[in-house]
Amino acid sequence: MKKIKFYALSFSVITFMFLSLIGCNSSDDSTQTSRVSIRMTDAPGDYDEVNIDVRDVLIKSSADNDDSKGWVSIGNVTPMTYNLLDLTGGVNVLLADNLVPSGFLGQVRLLLGENNTVVKDGVTYSLKTPSAQQSGLKLQINQTLLAGASYDFLLDFDVHSSIVVQAGNSGNFNLHPVIRVSTAATSGVIKGTINPVLTGYQVLASVQVGDTVVSAYANDLGVFQLNGIPAGTYTVTLTPDIASGKAIKIIPGIVVENGKMTNIGDVSLDSIP
Repeated sequence: MKKIKFYALSFSVITFMFLSLIGCNSSDDSTQTSRVSIRMTDAPGDYDEVNIDVRDVLIKSSADNDDSKGWVSIGNVTPMTYNLLDLTGGVNVLLADNLVPSGFLGQVRLLLGENNTVVKDGVTYSLKTPSAQQSGLKLQINQTLLAGASYDFLLDFDVHSSIVVQAGNSGNFNLHPVIRVSTAATSGVIKGTINPVLTGYQVLASVQVGDTVVSAYANDLGVFQLNGIPAGTYTVTLTPDIASGKAIKIIPGIVVENGKMTNIGDVSLDSIP
């Protein structure tokens, strides 16, 4: 008999893995969202197959336990039945990946369909999950998401403890999920302020991340923010409009930590000699 493992989060729940928010975004837009990935993984269970029908992933911004309100779909979820036996040996599956409002994330739910089965000794049994089909498998997250950062959430299914045989002669299997949630922030943010403000002219802030340039313009208050920057040490380049008469500014040695914002503070621009 084969033993299985469940891998889910990339929510790489639960890939809150590698994802970063890269691009040329305005500071106003990028400060309001965080990227969230949900992946699924497992602990061993003595079954041939465990097939889970995932229909949607829902999130709730508050810690309120009232199940009747506050839930919204994370979006970008493809309904699919996963044979968790395929997710062994360090493999994980990405359930959801999208931008969500930054701030407090209270709970996550996996909404399951009706095509859930377990195969044991070559026999396929229906896997009953009444609460999951009606309202979803609810998981407590209780984490504040930093604007512009990326997070991977890993749902670690304990198969052995989650699936039980119903009492009596029915032979039905019930799913009473035991799931451990872990979180990894997979990028950080660089923020700064042009002071004094270069009124009437744009300033482009940029950093080189591998083969990609991540950039954003400073807003009318002089504030710039570079999102989705993996942990490491970077050089920030500030390029003002050439008509402003200001020179390009190079700021080396900017250290970024995953899940944190590095604020380099006020930066003045020198005039072109």
